[in-house]
Amino acid sequence: MAVLFILYLAVLLRITVFRHNFDIHCRFQNGVFNLSLFADYIPMLRQGKWGLFIYLFGGNLAWFIPFGWFVYCLRGMGSIRGAVLLGFLFSFMIEALQYVFGTGVSEVDDLVLNTLGAWIGAMLGRLFARRRRAGR
Repeated sequence: MAVLFILYLAVLLRITVFRHNFDIHCRFQNGVFNLSLFADYIPMLRQGKWGLFIYLFGGNLAWFIPFGWFVYCLRGMGSIRGAVLLGFLFSFMIEALQYVFGTGVSEVDDLVLNTLGAWIGAMLGRLFARRRRAGR
């Protein structure tokens, strides 16, 4: 299971930080911060850009659900709080790296949604662990 988690982390970093425009030499040149919480989503919905909304909003949740689940399960019945904290910290690291290398917009929205996704994943991990124990 640890190998799957490492592969998942590599894929997550590839799609969020080490994109096609990644250049180790372009540090602190193109980074962008967006500190307004969910402000971009309202105009998106008003303009009927549902696909983009689902991709951004749902994607930020969905990509971190496995993170919460893996962390909860790998820690041997770990804590929800620990999985959420690690999800927050990993998401913060991604946002910081996106700013440093200019490979994405560093957004507070992403931090909140990724952390929520980690919480959902940890809750699912706890639910499956309880069902597994009850089935024994």
